[in-house]
Amino acid sequence: MYFYSVLSVVYAIVVNNVHASKNVIYNDGDSLDWWQNAVFYQIYPRSFMDSNGDGIGDIQGIISKLDHLKDAGITATWLSPIFKSPQIDQGYDISDYRNIDPLFGTTEDFKELLVLAKGIGLKIILDFVPNHTSDMHEWFMKSEDKIEGFEDFYVWHDGIPNGFPIPSVPNNWVSEFGGSAWQWSEKRQQYYYHQFAIQQPDLNYSNPKVVEEMKDILRYWLDQGVDGFRVDAVPYLFEDPHFRDEPLAYGHNSYDVNNKNCLDHIYTKDQEKTFDMIYQFREVVDQYSKDHNTETKVLMTEAYSPMEKLMLFYESEDGARKGAHFTFNFNFITDLKNTNITVTNIAKAIHKWLVYIPKGSTSNWVLGNHDNSRVATRLGRENVDGFNMLVALLPGVMVTYNGEEIGMEDGDVTCEEGFDPQAIKNCTTFNEISRDFERTPYQWDGTLNAGFSTANHTWLPVSEKAKYVNLASQNVLGISSHYNIYKELLKFRGRFSRPAYFDSLTVVELSSNVLQVIRKRNEEEYILLFNVGYSQEVFDFYKSKLTYRVVVASVNSTYVSGDEVDNHLLLNPHESIIIESTASSQ
Repeated sequence: MYFYSVLSVVYAIVVNNVHASKNVIYNDGDSLDWWQNAVFYQIYPRSFMDSNGDGIGDIQGIISKLDHLKDAGITATWLSPIFKSPQIDQGYDISDYRNIDPLFGTTEDFKELLVLAKGIGLKIILDFVPNHTSDMHEWFMKSEDKIEGFEDFYVWHDGIPNGFPIPSVPNNWVSEFGGSAWQWSEKRQQYYYHQFAIQQPDLNYSNPKVVEEMKDILRYWLDQGVDGFRVDAVPYLFEDPHFRDEPLAYGHNSYDVNNKNCLDHIYTKDQEKTFDMIYQFREVVDQYSKDHNTETKVLMTEAYSPMEKLMLFYESEDGARKGAHFTFNFNFITDLKNTNITVTNIAKAIHKWLVYIPKGSTSNWVLGNHDNSRVATRLGRENVDGFNMLVALLPGVMVTYNGEEIGMEDGDVTCEEGFDPQAIKNCTTFNEISRDFERTPYQWDGTLNAGFSTANHTWLPVSEKAKYVNLASQNVLGISSHYNIYKELLKFRGRFSRPAYFDSLTVVELSSNVLQVIRKRNEEEYILLFNVGYSQEVFDFYKSKLTYRVVVASVNSTYVSGDEVDNHLLLNPHESIIIESTASSQ
């Protein structure tokens, strides 16, 4: 097996204001597993393509656009939840894990998607939501009724008796969506715990029956032919069994039930048993692959956790038990905003991941998703190509949120038009916290509804920016566009799908505005030069006797693919290029 592992780390200021960074050495091997240099493309089904004119994307819509994924060079696509759901949280409130929501189609539609995707070499990954269900799930209704065998399927508590008709909440725990994490059930005369919306009660993972049910769900979809799972919200699977109050977070002097950040979540996140549960899920998918003699079924986890905790989702501290094949690296999301894009901050975001990642594990690089403002909005339209080049060159898995390949920006959505449950309950803060902006429909072309739907009204409004940012206008042979650059980058990544005797990575500050990333393979060199500043930069990029030529250049570049370059370069503001030593291209 071919793995990425850290051998040495240097991060020090040296001459000429250059920050020498981390060198990464990779082990030789016979071959890469299919996922280790893959491009995973997230589809938000509601917003990808509508096939039946109801204004909401669906499975047949995805099927109709499989050629786009093939054309782009995508390895695998993971679908945000398509299971039966009341859609309070757009499918993350699941009422039936084994059936497709009619909103998206049928089980037969999904089987057709699997067959057609397999036919073009595309893997399908499902979104697995194990932390909670919908309150309309059969399990919850039986648990609320105290039906035998389901009494403890969820986290229930009597509350604190205080002489009032209804006891006080058990403790000070705050929901991720704001407000108390406890909801009173008149029927059961107890509180149930919900880390997210009131309609999303948390499952009780201290109950072995719950654990086995969720494992069976994994096996069910593996039997259908899926290639793995993205596991949602994994830090929240377990809670403190003693239900202790959480302490105030650093910098907060008072408790605010509507502010999740006021508490230090030491009793509701990243409990020790949580990691063990991920190791058990990994054992399920590994055993399935072994028993059925299939390719690797991949497991990837979503967690916004401290780095030392995050790495435990990869494996146990002693390395004896494996967890996720990779846990999402959100450093480019959490650590970078348009107001702080500096070479130093980009380099730190890279280093922070590579310093902590366990030896023998595969890195991954995420620029955006359905929960965060789009790359073009968050990091700047002018920087789209540079950041796509960066994640394409870095070793490991590349993750793309649908629309990033064409530089889509956040759409315009009012509170009245919104659906995000955490945001629409208070319109005064909607613009600050809503996730609807990054979920607006995909911009296929410049026709009605950007080619997404024939409906008079789409579930979220199509962005006005679709008139000048859409796939059709960019997918024209011979023009320099975000999409054509993206396709070239994915072709370029194919060079790293074969094992190398020696592979190293160096990240350098050539100046306060110019980032240099060097990846070496044997005698081959590939170099990204990215000007993140607002002025021209003239510099000597590398002290080498080799000659170089351009592999790919940003839309605003004066260079084109194939141009030879010497050591003395000029980069325009926000210009980025990847160059290669000419020996590597022969």
